[in-house]
Amino acid sequence: MFTVKAEGLTKELHGVTVVKDVNLEVQTGEKVALIGANGVGKTTLLKILMGELTQDKGKIHRCLPLTFWGLLEQNPDVEEHCTLLQFVQAGSPERHLQLMELRVAESKLSTVAEGQLEEPLARYARCLEQYQASHGYEWEREVEQTLTRLGLLADLYQTPYIHLSGGQKTRAQLARVIVSQPKFLLLDEPTNHLDHETLDWLAKWLDQYKGSILLVSHDRWFIDQTVDVVVELTREGTRRYKGGYTNYRKERDRENREQEALHKKQVQEQKKLDEAIQRYRDWFHQAHAAAGERNPFYKKKANKHQSRFRAKEEALKRLEKEMKGAPVKDPRIRVNFSGRDFNARTLLRTKEMGFSYGREYIFEDVSLTLHRGERLGIVGVNGSGKTTLLRCLIGDLQPSKGEIHLHPELTVGYFAQELEGLDPRVTVLDSLLHLPGMTRAEAGNILASFLFRGGDVYRRIGELSMGEKSRVAFLHLYFSEADLIVLDEPTNYLDIPTRERIEDALVRYPGSLLLVSHDRRFIERVTNRTAIVENGSVEMVMGSYDEYLAYQREKENRHPDLEQDNRIRLLELELAQLVSRGENSDAGAEEELWREIRRVQGEINEAKN
Repeated sequence: MFTVKAEGLTKELHGVTVVKDVNLEVQTGEKVALIGANGVGKTTLLKILMGELTQDKGKIHRCLPLTFWGLLEQNPDVEEHCTLLQFVQAGSPERHLQLMELRVAESKLSTVAEGQLEEPLARYARCLEQYQASHGYEWEREVEQTLTRLGLLADLYQTPYIHLSGGQKTRAQLARVIVSQPKFLLLDEPTNHLDHETLDWLAKWLDQYKGSILLVSHDRWFIDQTVDVVVELTREGTRRYKGGYTNYRKERDRENREQEALHKKQVQEQKKLDEAIQRYRDWFHQAHAAAGERNPFYKKKANKHQSRFRAKEEALKRLEKEMKGAPVKDPRIRVNFSGRDFNARTLLRTKEMGFSYGREYIFEDVSLTLHRGERLGIVGVNGSGKTTLLRCLIGDLQPSKGEIHLHPELTVGYFAQELEGLDPRVTVLDSLLHLPGMTRAEAGNILASFLFRGGDVYRRIGELSMGEKSRVAFLHLYFSEADLIVLDEPTNYLDIPTRERIEDALVRYPGSLLLVSHDRRFIERVTNRTAIVENGSVEMVMGSYDEYLAYQREKENRHPDLEQDNRIRLLELELAQLVSRGENSDAGAEEELWREIRRVQGEINEAKN
C-alpha cells in the first residue's frame, strides 16, 4: 500500500515549466530520497504533494490525511518574536494551544481580586485537567529532551528563531517535526548546516523511524545511511532506483554504458541501411535507363530493385524512430598545472598555538606542520572553532598565544575571500577571462564543465544564485596558481553534480589543501590528513575522517595488547614518513623535522618497554 502516489504532475510558474510529467510513489514504511540538480523543481514538487501548490496537470492520491504529514522546509515563515521553544512546540498545534490556554488561565489568577477568584479558578482547573488528560507535561519533557539531543540547550529557549544560526535553525526544525510524531515525513535539505555528530544522530533516528519518508538532500553519505529508494528528478520526469546513492550511481553508470553501446550499434545499422539504400537506388536508375520502353524484362528487374530500396527506406525510418540518443557526457576540466615553481617542503607550522575570545580559549597547545601536497580536513561539532583554526593557520587571525610560521613565498587562495570579491557587474565569462593566461576557448570549456552552458556564460554575477556564485568563486580559486587552497564549507548551496565536479578537480590539483566541511563523502575523497577540533584541543590523525572513526570503533573493541601493537605499527609508519621527508626538506624545516623524529622514536621506545 502506498502513502502517496503522484501521476503525470506538471506545474508552470511565471510561464516556465518547473515540474513536468512527474510520477512518484512512496510505499508505507518506505524511505525515499529525491535527488536532482538545483532548479529541477524538487522543492516545488514537495509543495505540490503537501497541497501548498496546485498542479496544472496530473493526479495525487494520498492514503494519509495531511494532518499526519510532517514537513521540514528550508525557509519557514516564522514571526519575528517567535522564540525557539515556541517554534518547536507549535509543531504540535493542539497541545500547544492547550498550553497557551493554561498559561492565560494562570496569569488571570494573579490579576483578579480575592473575591472574584471562583470563575478564574474554575477555568484554570478545566484547562489543567484537559492538559493533563492529553499528557501535556510529558509532551513538554519530550520537547526539551529532543532539543537537548539536538544540542539546543535551555539557554536558547527564549531566543527568537530568526536570530538563531543556520545550524540551530535546521536543528530547531528537526525538533519541531520529531515532536509532532508524523506518520509521513517530508524533509527538504535536512542536513543543511549540521555537523558530523548531529548528522550521525539524525541518520540513526531516521533508521529507527517506523513511518514513511521522502527527503530531498545533496548529502551522498546521508542518503546512503537512510533510504531504501532513490528517485532522480530531471526536466523530463523521474526515474526510480533501489538502494542508496552508491547503488544509484552504479546503476546510472551501467545504464549510460548500455545506452552508449546501443547508440553505437544503431548508428552502425543506420550507416549500413543508408549505404544499402544508395546502392539499390543507383541500381534502379541504371537498370531503368538501360531497359527503356522496349525491354520489359530489364524494366521488371529495375522495379524489383526499387521495391528493395523502398523496404530499406522503411527499415531506416523505423530505426530512426526507435533510435536512442547517446548519453550526455558533461565535459570535465582538463588542466596542465605548469604555474609557479614553489618547491618548499614545509608550507606552515605552529607551536603551542592557542586562540581565545576574552579569557575563554577556543583551542590551545596546537602544534602541527603542513607539508607540500598534504590535504588537511578540519572537522568538529558546530561552534568548536574549526573556522577560527583555519583563519589562524593562514594568518587571517593572530593567535592569542604560541607561534605560527608561514613560508614567506607561500601564496594562499581563500574561498570565502574569492566569493566576497566577485564583481556583480561582470559576466560569468568575463570574470574568468580576467584570470592570467585564460583564453576564450579555455574559459568556455571550463565553464561548460561546471554546468554553465550556452547563454549562462553571459549572465552577470549579480544575477546568479548562491550556488552559481560558489561555482564561479571556486574556478577563480582553482586557476589562481595558489600553492595552498583554503575552503570553508565549499559545498554549501551546491547540488550533487557540482560537488562531484569540484571533487574531481581537487583530486587532480597538485597543491595543498585546507578544508572545513560537513560533507563526509567530500572530505573522504579529497583529504589525506584530519584535524579533529574537540573540547578546546586539536588532534592530528593520518588519513581521512572516516578512517579515524573506523579506528576509534575498532579501538573500543580491541584487546589491550593488540591495541599497543597497532599503536607501535602506526608510530613506526609515522617515523618512516618523517625520515622520507628529511631527504627533500629545506634548511628551515630540518631542525623541526629532527625534533619530530626524536619525539616519535621516543614514543616507540616507551611503547615497547
